[in-house]
Amino acid sequence: MLRTCRVLRSQAGSSTGGWQPLSFDGGAFHLKGTGELTRALLVLRLCAWPPLVTHGLVLQAWSQQLLGSRLSGAFLRASFYGQFVAGETAEEVKGCVQQLQTLGLRPLLAVPIEEEPDSAVKAGEAWYEGNLSAMLRCVDMSRGVLETPSPTGNILMQLKMTALTSTRLCKELTSWIRKPGASLELSPERLAEAMDSGQDLQISCLNAQQNQHLQASLSRLHRVVQHARAQRVRILVDAEYTFLNPALCLLVDALALRWNGPGEGGPWVWNTYQAYLKDTHERLRRAAEAADRAGRAFGVKLVRGAYLDKEREVARHQGTEDPIQPNYEATNQSYSRCLELMLTQVSHRGPMCHLMVASHNEESVHHATKRMWDLGIPLDGPVCFGQLLGMCDHVSLALGQAGYAVYKSIPYGSLEEVIPYLIRRAQENRSVLQGARKEQTLLSQELKRRLLRRGLRAPH
Repeated sequence: MLRTCRVLRSQAGSSTGGWQPLSFDGGAFHLKGTGELTRALLVLRLCAWPPLVTHGLVLQAWSQQLLGSRLSGAFLRASFYGQFVAGETAEEVKGCVQQLQTLGLRPLLAVPIEEEPDSAVKAGEAWYEGNLSAMLRCVDMSRGVLETPSPTGNILMQLKMTALTSTRLCKELTSWIRKPGASLELSPERLAEAMDSGQDLQISCLNAQQNQHLQASLSRLHRVVQHARAQRVRILVDAEYTFLNPALCLLVDALALRWNGPGEGGPWVWNTYQAYLKDTHERLRRAAEAADRAGRAFGVKLVRGAYLDKEREVARHQGTEDPIQPNYEATNQSYSRCLELMLTQVSHRGPMCHLMVASHNEESVHHATKRMWDLGIPLDGPVCFGQLLGMCDHVSLALGQAGYAVYKSIPYGSLEEVIPYLIRRAQENRSVLQGARKEQTLLSQELKRRLLRRGLRAPH
């Protein structure tokens, strides 16, 4: 059980002494119970073992055959599920969120919906309508799990676009968008008008069935954001593969036209930008400037990116240019440039521009806090930080206890729903998992400190 402690508030540096870097030395781990720390250390060490991540689904199936569903499920709940998932029921999720709040952390709920591109099993409007119901429930839960709303009123949740519209349609739209002189019939303005009016939309590059699915997809997206706006929940749209992103960005732009207007109270629809793509900084610059010119609010979640292997495989297969930065250092430089661009935008536009620094990289977090201080951006203002539940807690806790707005991405659901999702995320984030060595070292040091302290207290 997490324990509430009012400590570490001074780590952000005094208001009169200038900026001081936060200390990510694991000092905040004393806020957690020994059982939690032990589980975290064991699970992170297992996740750093490549065969477990590569063959996760096969190993899960074997464990069910050898141990049976009950024992296998109990093991997963006590380990991986318990480390990375909030729970299955609304009460379990609420309990997890309340624990996070005692530590100065906030929830970013995520519905664990998985769809492989071109999946034949998960197709048909009924599947997408079921996902719509799940997203609407997520909106309600995002609002309902908080004992008190965040001071800034920023309640956030994640949205996966391909849970509400098919990857096949997105690929078709992307191929059309990328053609020189693409037709204006695919403009964000036209899609936004169709969302609002509900009128039939006929796109010449699509057949009748695809047009019907596009119309249904627009309706689903509109309903989610409309409900989220009514509940004062802001939507962070996940980035996906580059062969889908142009279509997804078109849909996000259409939503932004409707819901990020000057009188709407800041951005209700945010897009995610992946710094490991070569063209991200230029796309981000154009989007920020366009929003500024139009007087629209602009919301961004800035990540490094998670689809490296898949993107390069697709580029090789199609004989196209590799869209990924050449190495990790180039990705870091791209992230820093995008971060600087957005922090400058925030300093100029104030609450009309919001940014989530979604990173486990300590240098990026240090850089963001330093530039926030330089630019006069308040700790609990339009800039927030994001990390995954169960990971990077030495950074999250230090930020939260220092007064910054910090969100933990929180999947929830049954074992059957969440474990494939977790394995997929682990495969996409191999470098993050294998790079969590410092966190493992800090966890080990804290556990040894507790054992030593108990040994000294024991009667002789």
